[in-house]
Amino acid sequence: MEVEKLIPEYRIEYHLYDLRTRKNLTDRELSKLSGVSKTQINQIEDGKVNPTIRTLCSLSLALGVPPGDLFSILINP
Repeated sequence: MEVEKLIPEYRIEYHLYDLRTRKNLTDRELSKLSGVSKTQINQIEDGKVNPTIRTLCSLSLALGVPPGDLFSILINP
């Protein structure tokens, strides 16, 4: 008997680039405002890393948006 997975397959999509460009900020400017390195901002925007909650909070405060606006959880069928 096979046990059914309780957690569906999903992926996280980050919206940092869209939010940053809507605010007319460069990655360098956002880095200065948030205290998050430019390299890490670029890695998040490129989908190469998953930021910590602390990083998401720092970025959301700098952008003036709730942390939940920085990402979406997409469920795979």
